[in-house]
Amino acid sequence: MTKIPTSTLFQIIDSTLDSNDNKLPISMLCDIAGVSRSGYYNWKNNEKVRYLKEIKDTKDFKIILEAYNYRGYSKGVRGIYMRLLKMNKPMNQKKIRRLMRKYNLYCPIRKANPYRRMQKAMKTSNYAANLLSRKFEAYGPRIVLLTDISYIPYNNTFAYLSVIIDAYTKEVLAYQLSPSLELEFVLDTVNVLIKNHGKELKTDTLIHSDQGCHYTSHRFIKIIEDVNLRRSMSRRGNCWDNAPQESFFGHMKDEIKGKIIECSSFNEVKAIIDDWIDYYNNDRCIWNLNKLPPKEFYETVKNEKFALPLGEDITTDST
Repeated sequence: MTKIPTSTLFQIIDSTLDSNDNKLPISMLCDIAGVSRSGYYNWKNNEKVRYLKEIKDTKDFKIILEAYNYRGYSKGVRGIYMRLLKMNKPMNQKKIRRLMRKYNLYCPIRKANPYRRMQKAMKTSNYAANLLSRKFEAYGPRIVLLTDISYIPYNNTFAYLSVIIDAYTKEVLAYQLSPSLELEFVLDTVNVLIKNHGKELKTDTLIHSDQGCHYTSHRFIKIIEDVNLRRSMSRRGNCWDNAPQESFFGHMKDEIKGKIIECSSFNEVKAIIDDWIDYYNNDRCIWNLNKLPPKEFYETVKNEKFALPLGEDITTDST
């Protein structure tokens, strides 16, 4: 049997005493409820304090709700905390959690990614070694680039998103959305990277992917070699070797699912993806980036000195 909170019992006693039909004294009502009279009187005397606290909670929750809904994307406790810092309205995480529970505001829950990459079609032996070995953040900005493809379901069909991310700053450097899994949109992603960020890349910059057919195709390898980037690949069937990219897609899908479900056309999906990536790069604070958005974090670290990654040139076939 669920125990009724003492404060609720006090409220019942109080409302009963106010009732015109009540003929029972306080002592008997307290005995029936299993509480003390002194406890009831203490609760009654603190009524003004509770009222003022309720007003403050309501005011603070409105601020939390503003941060939660910023740019239309829901957030967890950390995301709200960092957005409040940006709003110059700081609030500790314990209070944020308490008010979210009180007013039934729930964080988005990450779901497992059911995506199965198309690796059986277009099989080649053009695999590259795993130079990265999960050292995603060891070498500073624009050294380790992560790339992958994910699907976005809408209106009983799919759109496919190709993304290149800076492993150190978490910034999306290039992306392309396509209605099909044709190779072209992956090549276009690399071209956008070179066009927009080519001057920022280093002589040791490597691009790390899984062993999917797009990344082992001769055309992809050629475009990477033509711009003097090095290739690195996750081990077969090991998603942890590209964990930050998987995490990025997971967070993105959690935050856009409420909007995507209403889409009926590819162009509508594209508009949402464009807006979310702009939000992600410029406004979505990340805890491990000094609570800054990726682009702002890059500006703070781009001139620092970092050790360069070691490893032989990756041109050999390896699984």
